[in-house]
Amino acid sequence: MIDQIFLKELRAACPALMVQTDVPMSRYTTLRVGGPADCMAEPSDVEELKAALELARRCDVPVTVVGNGSNLLVRDGGIRGLVIRFGRAFSCSATEGETITAQGGILLSDLAQQALKAGLTGLEFASGIPGTLGGAVVMNAGAYGGEIAQVIESAEVLSSGQILALDRETLGLSYRHSRMQDTGELVLSARFRLQKDDTAAIRARMEDLRVRRQDKQPLNLPSAGSFFKRPVGAYAAQLIDEAGLKGCRVGGAMVSEKHAGFLVNAGGATAADFLALMRQVQETVYKNSGFRLEPEVRIIGEEA
Repeated sequence: MIDQIFLKELRAACPALMVQTDVPMSRYTTLRVGGPADCMAEPSDVEELKAALELARRCDVPVTVVGNGSNLLVRDGGIRGLVIRFGRAFSCSATEGETITAQGGILLSDLAQQALKAGLTGLEFASGIPGTLGGAVVMNAGAYGGEIAQVIESAEVLSSGQILALDRETLGLSYRHSRMQDTGELVLSARFRLQKDDTAAIRARMEDLRVRRQDKQPLNLPSAGSFFKRPVGAYAAQLIDEAGLKGCRVGGAMVSEKHAGFLVNAGGATAADFLALMRQVQETVYKNSGFRLEPEVRIIGEEA
């Protein structure tokens, strides 16, 4: 339960801040599982964000930052302290020449559409990723041969109350990793360097990717996208398939029969179901192939 003194001070310091208590995280994750967050706030601007973070620091209240919840598994016990959610207030963007600058709360699909309208190529891969820009930069998100590291020029991050401008090299982007995962810095915005191209050609590539996703991915069921990282020298989905795990189920959590790299909510799943299924997949794949699969999804919160 959130400290009531902290909650009172938060509302006094940021009277316009949208604050909810005892919030089911299942509403805010694409897996549709997760216990309650003690407190959730959606800042409307950077100053409000900084004020909430500073107050939490002074009151020793833990802080968790989320975006669209598309690469997130929240345990059934929920999240203690304050959850900061980057929403629509942090989704502004602007195009100038061959660059696009956007805030961390914008959906990647919306950013890809903006690039399309401007006749800029490079973000087609992002058109079907359901996450926000901030989370995508933090994990160097990618799909179908493209990734954030290929097109990002710089980012602004919030670090201990200070806004820092980091270039591509300083961001430390590698496979599903960035320096922000180590420092806890928050991505406020990012700038992308793209290239001019024919709008029809860009649209055709995006449509091709849409069709490929529709054909190969279980888009009809709640998931967190690819659940496991790609191991060196192999593909997670292939290893899971070869281990005979398609359709394997624990409670409401299931290895997709359409794409073995996806763990889906087949109905009524809990976070505990997903964690048990994850461990079963890891153990079976290791016994079958010798590869140890690591989760790509971010697993947070407390056990029930």
